[in-house]
Amino acid sequence: MEEEILARIDKKLDAVVRLLASRSIEDTKNKTEAITRLGALGLDLNLISEIVDTTPATVSARLSEAKRKSKRVTKKEGKSKMKVETNE
Repeated sequence: MEEEILARIDKKLDAVVRLLASRSIEDTKNKTEAITRLGALGLDLNLISEIVDTTPATVSARLSEAKRKSKRVTKKEGKSKMKVETNE
């Protein structure tokens, strides 16, 4: 009996998560942006792939690309700050 109740709660929570995730990407321009946003929310690859209608492998690749780009931007910003500090 208790397991039935927990299973129903789990199913309802899953539906809520999917709904909120779908709403959170309504304004995205493309799948890559949607995948990146859902990944930042901490959703797993399988759920993201279902929501965005692609494969988990594609989701993994897009998240990896986004992470690499983010590191490059962070490094460039760090170098810019160093130049400004040394010029002062």
